[in-house]
Amino acid sequence: MEIRADAESLVALGKALRKEEDGKELRRDLIRSLKKPLAPAVAEIKSGLLSMASGGLRTGGESLRRAAARKITTQVKLSGFAAGVRVRARKTPAVRGFANAPKRLNSPKGWRRQVFGRDTWVVQFGKPHYFDDPLRERREEFRAAVVEAMNDTAARLAANAKRG
Repeated sequence: MEIRADAESLVALGKALRKEEDGKELRRDLIRSLKKPLAPAVAEIKSGLLSMASGGLRTGGESLRRAAARKITTQVKLSGFAAGVRVRARKTPAVRGFANAPKRLNSPKGWRRQVFGRDTWVVQFGKPHYFDDPLRERREEFRAAVVEAMNDTAARLAANAKRG
């Protein structure tokens, strides 16, 4: 890619940006290409969570594992201090008052809970690192995908500027 700093090039860049409809389509395509490499890791996270052993009784409503899996999402932020791509595990307050279920199920330390109908507390464990491991294993793949998406977007703008 060649960058020239003259009025003609700036006019061509302006035309290229206008052609991209104020950048909406370009932004949408960039976000889509940034989220795409995360899909296999998110699927692995969800399957790891759903494969966790369950010894509790079904009390109606949504299961804890399914509710926590449903709250795992990808997020892309293209501006501000924390710009980047991330996988989030949102809280689950509607599931038996266990708002931090995704976080606690991932913890190797487990969490404390009271035994139903007693004054006894126990430590319960989920499936440690179900969330961290799939992301950690693919870290370099994600970095390469972000660089590729940025280069593709720059090339698209440059190609439109040359045509403009």
